[in-house]
Amino acid sequence: MSRALSYVVPPSWEGRTVQDFCRRYLGLSSRAFVKQKHLPGGLLRNGTPCRSVDVLAQGDVLVLQLPQDAAVYEPQEGPLSVVWEDEDYLVVDKPPHMPIHPSPGHSRDSLLNRVAFYYEKAGQTPLFRPLYRLDRDTSGLVVLGKNRVAVSSAQVGKRYYALCQGTLAGAGTIRAPIGLEPGSKIKRCCQEGGDPAVTHWKALASNEGHTLLELSLETGRTHQIRVHFASLEHPLAGDDLYGGSRVLLSTQALHCGRVQLTCPPLGAALHWESPFPQEWREAFPWVQTWSPA
Repeated sequence: MSRALSYVVPPSWEGRTVQDFCRRYLGLSSRAFVKQKHLPGGLLRNGTPCRSVDVLAQGDVLVLQLPQDAAVYEPQEGPLSVVWEDEDYLVVDKPPHMPIHPSPGHSRDSLLNRVAFYYEKAGQTPLFRPLYRLDRDTSGLVVLGKNRVAVSSAQVGKRYYALCQGTLAGAGTIRAPIGLEPGSKIKRCCQEGGDPAVTHWKALASNEGHTLLELSLETGRTHQIRVHFASLEHPLAGDDLYGGSRVLLSTQALHCGRVQLTCPPLGAALHWESPFPQEWREAFPWVQTWSPA
């Protein structure tokens, strides 16, 4: 369904151009703004079509008319843990063993297929997109934007939690470039000439030969956390692709437990937490003390 987004120009933005307001206040990317201004009626100021160079005054009402949405993913019925939702965003808690996107091996059992069913049941067809990706076997919070403006203007901060094998103490930063391992289409490794990758970590607790870590990323390389800790000879528990043992866990112990969403029209940043997976709590009861929720 089509929808219009309306914004009142605050005093501090008087005298700025429409493009300035959209790019800097709303946070639209250059590409998203160009697409928006070329839509029929895509930019309206006080009900009248306007140009990107037009100057705004305090109290002007700028309206962005969004295009008609169309379903992209095939609906598939299944459980969906909805954490929060408004007109522009949906936050869900993804279980492990579920890919975010459909693929040749998972054409209908992805998170986005279930989101499509969720909206079909509600009689809606928003053009939703995840703001970031989690690996198939990584659990935790996923934020989806429900229109082009929401996706382009959002800023997301994520806090991950992991259980690695062995004992680590203190905190640190791993700066090691990552690339494909020679001869593999899936596995990554730390290598010269790879893509820059930076992981910040803090040890929360150690017990039973494992360490619970809190992590944040400066970069978002494929398998980044898994590769970085495998390079330190502390692979994640359950991550057999990178040397971890599956004796206690069925998949890698990596969880997106805290998310912060900042978007200029929202005002204050929004925060959500997700508890550690049940499998963690059963195999390592001591981690529950540190669970985000």
